[in-house]
Amino acid sequence: MFKDFQKLIQKHKKHWLTIAFVLGFVVDNLTLNRVDQLFDNIVLTSYVVLAMGSLLMLYAGAAERLPEKMSQKARDYAPLVTQYAFGGLFSGMLIFYGRAGSWYESWPFLLIILAIIFGNEMIRDRSQRLIFNLSVLFIGMFSYIVLLIPVLFGKMGAFIFIGSGLLALIIMYWYVKVLRKIVPKFIALHQRFIVFSIGFIFALFNILYFTNVIPPIPLSLKDVGIYHSVVRFETGEYQLTYEKPSWWEWYRDSDKVFHPTKGGNVFCFAAVFAPTRLETDIYHQWQRYDEETGEWVDRSRISYPISGGRDGGFRGYTLLSAYTEGKWRCQVETARGQVLGSAVFEIAVDEVPNLVTRVE
Repeated sequence: MFKDFQKLIQKHKKHWLTIAFVLGFVVDNLTLNRVDQLFDNIVLTSYVVLAMGSLLMLYAGAAERLPEKMSQKARDYAPLVTQYAFGGLFSGMLIFYGRAGSWYESWPFLLIILAIIFGNEMIRDRSQRLIFNLSVLFIGMFSYIVLLIPVLFGKMGAFIFIGSGLLALIIMYWYVKVLRKIVPKFIALHQRFIVFSIGFIFALFNILYFTNVIPPIPLSLKDVGIYHSVVRFETGEYQLTYEKPSWWEWYRDSDKVFHPTKGGNVFCFAAVFAPTRLETDIYHQWQRYDEETGEWVDRSRISYPISGGRDGGFRGYTLLSAYTEGKWRCQVETARGQVLGSAVFEIAVDEVPNLVTRVE
């Protein structure tokens, strides 16, 4: 059976690294749930440790620092373990970062994943592979640490992000020092490229964060919708009133086309998940689409505090009392303007609405 497994690996050797990478994706999608749960963090931490350990074994085997048989096995199987760990780690980051913001706003992360898969397929040169592996490790570790630290400290913001990034940089520095003891000449020969790659990634992540491209981790938007009224009961439940959908719109539970009633307001209701102990402010940015300029124009920005821990997210709402016909959206943001998601709708006065309610 073991020989059959070896033959299978050799047959698909060209693609085995990508297969292992994708396998890590599959496992994560079946197991990961919440960023503040112990199990999820044990899984993600194990991916980081596994990636770091397997890379050390790979280069120890390549440098024949291990017994002969062990060196051969390390050269054969350590790359598989490394790529499985990378796949699992990046899948976890894709899951949690994807939940933290809209895909439209967070496209660089999808691009990074595609670039890593492409690199797995194309890079075969040993020296390029070293720089590639270390770069991927740093991206994964950086992404995870800036996700983990806000969960541990119950705070988020620029200083937390910078501190988390510096911690990732320090860990990476010591890791390269350990790797240099295993393959000193090889690391010394490529040291300039390694420093440049890691430094570039560190700078890029900070640029993406301060330009609000990186989503507002570890928050995630669970629900957002437009309603005719929102009423909170003493039990903590909310009554949401919206226009009755057509029979074929069985999936719709909020307004996409809003027909105002006399003296009525437009309500934006949102549920934002935050890890346990984390408290912050959420903003609703009300915007109207200008047909002439093709741009969204800010009309009102309203905030309210949230606290973490609830599976379905902390629920809150804002309302708009002054409005005109046209295309609108309620964008859910952090204080820094990082976008969690939005509800796009149209205000029209061509008919009287038939309203229904739901309680959640």
